[in-house]
Amino acid sequence: MNDITMRRAIKWTASSKTDVGCVREINEDSVLSDTSLGLWAVADGMGGYEAGDVASNMIVESLAEIENKKSLADIVDTVEDKLIEVNTHIQEYSDVMCNNQTMGSTVVSLVIRGRLGACLWAGDSRLYRFRNESLQQLSQDHSQVEELIEQGFLKREDAAAHPESNVITRAVGACEDIFVALNVFSTQIGDTYLLCSDGLHNAVSTEEIVNCLKEPDVEQSTQKLLSHALENNASDNVSVIVIRGEADRVTNTA
Repeated sequence: MNDITMRRAIKWTASSKTDVGCVREINEDSVLSDTSLGLWAVADGMGGYEAGDVASNMIVESLAEIENKKSLADIVDTVEDKLIEVNTHIQEYSDVMCNNQTMGSTVVSLVIRGRLGACLWAGDSRLYRFRNESLQQLSQDHSQVEELIEQGFLKREDAAAHPESNVITRAVGACEDIFVALNVFSTQIGDTYLLCSDGLHNAVSTEEIVNCLKEPDVEQSTQKLLSHALENNASDNVSVIVIRGEADRVTNTA
């Protein structure tokens, strides 16, 4: 009897870590890992000393206020509303406390309800899915180089060396309006999801990421990913959340 004939519930386990990295003086990343709510997020702040830290913390604190929603549509709507709300709050903070200097934060979030998941994001923090020995990026970077790749002006293998590789085109708090991207997908037993800031994916190769996600324990996967980034002299803050789904119990198919 397989997973198709008997719909087995999925139990999700998660591990998260964040580190200042090898160059920066402060950590402007913030992470949220709430397995009971089925909500995880990584925010990567920007805007100079302390401003980025404030922006990313405002995002995570706002998302942490969300109460449990049974349906995927309800929690997706709530996450989007929170990000739009905090976009305004960051701009207000910048006006009053930072002499209107640009500040903001990328964000990538994952919500899971049953056999469906959704990624909501703005910027270049990423969500990956590791399934059947294959790694797939479920978010798409909001960045200058990604636009050049999409337009055919730049090869993906040349993106890392491009002079505008660190220029993002969307972030919470950076503009008056924020447009949150959405990707909805199926989940299944054995899936492993990775949320990370660019400090991780710029320092660790795809091959290294895959090898780390093959670890049987999410704590080991998370620690190995962080260790690889630091060993590779990560030039930015590094944040990692690993979530894995395993069979919980057997339920009847509706």
